[in-house]
Amino acid sequence: MCIALLTTSHPKYALIVINNRDEYILRPTSRPHWWTAQATSSDSSSPNPVKVEVLSSRDLQRAEHGTWLGITKGGNFAVLTNYRETDTHDAAHPIHGTRSRGAIVTAWLAADPAEPTESFVRRMLESGDVKGVGGFSLICGKLRRAKGDKGLEPLAIISNRHDHWHQVPWICGKRGGVYGLSNATYIAPDCEENQAEVWPKIRQGSELLAQAIADGIEEHELEEVLFKILDNDNFPGNHEMDLEEGIPLLKHSIFVPGFGGKEHQQEMRVARERGKVEMVNHGPIAESLSTEGQLDTTPNGFQMGLYGTQRQTIMLVDWDGNVTYKERSLYDSNGNSVPRGAGDMTFKFKVDGWSPETESNL
Repeated sequence: MCIALLTTSHPKYALIVINNRDEYILRPTSRPHWWTAQATSSDSSSPNPVKVEVLSSRDLQRAEHGTWLGITKGGNFAVLTNYRETDTHDAAHPIHGTRSRGAIVTAWLAADPAEPTESFVRRMLESGDVKGVGGFSLICGKLRRAKGDKGLEPLAIISNRHDHWHQVPWICGKRGGVYGLSNATYIAPDCEENQAEVWPKIRQGSELLAQAIADGIEEHELEEVLFKILDNDNFPGNHEMDLEEGIPLLKHSIFVPGFGGKEHQQEMRVARERGKVEMVNHGPIAESLSTEGQLDTTPNGFQMGLYGTQRQTIMLVDWDGNVTYKERSLYDSNGNSVPRGAGDMTFKFKVDGWSPETESNL
């Protein structure tokens, strides 16, 4: 039950994004790194592929090597959350699709840099590319200062629930906003009639993020305050309960402690023992990107070991287009807990083409 929280309220940062990836802890996943995607140019007269530099972690379980969150050197940004499907008889919205949801994210990250966000949104919906995957919502757009405005170009939220591009909500186009998305339909903060349907974790996370900005947290403390928001644990259950029993409770907790029944507990013990042998025989096992990938042939996807918050990410984008991207890994590849901060990786860079204006300062 992942969560993404975004705000445009900070005086220094045009955009702050914080995210928990909730997944089976043993699911093979690379650490964040720069990689190159080949995008076909939108100029039909140019046969040469466009190279796109992408920063993200990547899923190693599916051959698509997709991701849940990433950004390009040119500012294409995307973060995905699964939609919690409950109707097993709804053929139009399968619980598990034939294609990886992560490929939806990389479709935008690897898009032609010249393609506008709106064009991508229309292309995905009109082509049916949002179908054939499990339920999802995707926040995507170009990180740019808006022309003639002191805000950002807005970000879109597309999902397999949308049949037409006019249905797509847009966020972050104005200063002073706080937005939250988890594993249900996105509900805008100003949609008063539907606020009762907002998940408790979204309500709490939005309030904590807004309060952190209002408190004027010192710059050197901001990152840890944001991680503390992501660490809020309200999981109202026994950590050894079965997944079927625990999943409905996750809407209450921003952070999800690893939990699972007897079989999943045993799978974790086996993985940790295997890790000890690997450490003795080979030294530390690096998390690297497989060049061959793996095919997930299980009918319900990867479901080994405990389920919980596996990775945490914060992304800060200042008004000059400087990006700080930090991912925190909470477990090693064998499911052993990693102390807070010991699994951090940080990247800093400036977005190419950030400002359409000659003046870059507010």
